Amino acid sequence: MHPKTIPSLAFAAALCLLPAATVLHAAAAAPFAPAPGAPLPDLATLKIALTLTDAQAAQISPVLDAQAKAAADFAAAGTAMNETKAKITALLNDAQKPQFAALGGARGGRGGGRGGNAAPMSDADKAEIARLDGFPAWKAGSGDGNFSIGPDYAPAPEATPRDGVPKGRVERFTINAADSKFFPNTGKSGAKPTREVTVYIPSQYVAGKPAPVIVSCDAYGVSNTRVPLNEQQLPRILDNMIADKRLPAMIAVMIANGGGDGPGSERGLEYDTVWGKYAEFVEAEILPKVEKDYGVMITKDPDGRMTLGGSSGGSAAFNMAWFHPELYHRALIYSGTFVNQQAGPDTPHGAWNVHETMIPSSPAKPLRVWLHVSQNDNSSTAPSSGFHNWVIANIHMADVLKAKGYHYELVYAKNAGHTDGKVIAQTYPQALEWVWQGYQPVTK
Repeated sequence: MHPKTIPSLAFAAALCLLPAATVLHAAAAAPFAPAPGAPLPDLATLKIALTLTDAQAAQISPVLDAQAKAAADFAAAGTAMNETKAKITALLNDAQKPQFAALGGARGGRGGGRGGNAAPMSDADKAEIARLDGFPAWKAGSGDGNFSIGPDYAPAPEATPRDGVPKGRVERFTINAADSKFFPNTGKSGAKPTREVTVYIPSQYVAGKPAPVIVSCDAYGVSNTRVPLNEQQLPRILDNMIADKRLPAMIAVMIANGGGDGPGSERGLEYDTVWGKYAEFVEAEILPKVEKDYGVMITKDPDGRMTLGGSSGGSAAFNMAWFHPELYHRALIYSGTFVNQQAGPDTPHGAWNVHETMIPSSPAKPLRVWLHVSQNDNSSTAPSSGFHNWVIANIHMADVLKAKGYHYELVYAKNAGHTDGKVIAQTYPQALEWVWQGYQPVTK
């Protein structure tokens, strides 16, 4: 995941505002044992998961607000998070305390790979993880199903610029949050006043002709600011693969997130919420500007549109296609955050509900989905009962997609971590080629 939310001393100080009786009671409460530095769930998540009373919510709300401000202003500061969580635990009843321990503890692995979990994995969880070792090797031409790669990795040759290959045009523009009808200044943690959008236009683009498109969350493909735009990872790969006619001449629109990370952040709101609003934002406020400013046409054919992302951006990429299959039929996802980061009234387990209830209970949609997860991905040793193990979540995604008859691939990366750069560098071209299988441009 992107940089972890690390609470500051300001958060600990805010807890001193709690009633004295609360603080004294906390000292006697059962110790809370998630990973140090694990971010707390937001209030909406706690309300649903723990069935908080109005009085409890009123007491906890200012503590969470203080945490969000502290994390945004003093991200480098440290504090005794376990002590903080023990004090909040003191506000809960005996039934709520173990639920909160599992909910909070599972979040400890979000940015740290294995995490430190409050409870051990069950035998059933261990059996699910063990299945991964039996996946066959992933290779060119692999069809639908589950595969594995590693433990050694090498960058794909398609990522190296080649002489004689036409180079696409790469542009960048900035939009103001205040001008958005979808995500204006929300006050969420880490929210940025502007966001950058990077656009790749292949040299083979024909003016006036609608082109297929990749829409990338977190500006995947142009994340290394030390590399010139026209030499970024995704533009280089597209240059080579389009020239080799392995991909159609497509535009890529790589959009930065709104800022921050985790529960209570702007990025968390946009990406971790299980909804179609982010796709609607892109359709209304990003793509029309790309077309207008750069003189291109983007196809309206959903079969010619792909979403791309990793971690929370990966779950956002899936949501874009799931909630709006009239816009997108293809998705490519690294370490998808199909876990409980942002609960809602219809999704009490957050994005865990995607594979737990949404896909199984819905008619199959015309989607083609490529998934990846790593051996040492976030919270890879967390119990599934906490709804926060990335590895198990992605196994479940593969299982329900298979059961519904979807075209999907799940690639399990041995000896690798969350959105691991070495995995992406090796797999990008082959994953793109698989996702775009069967594409036929609309000629009328």
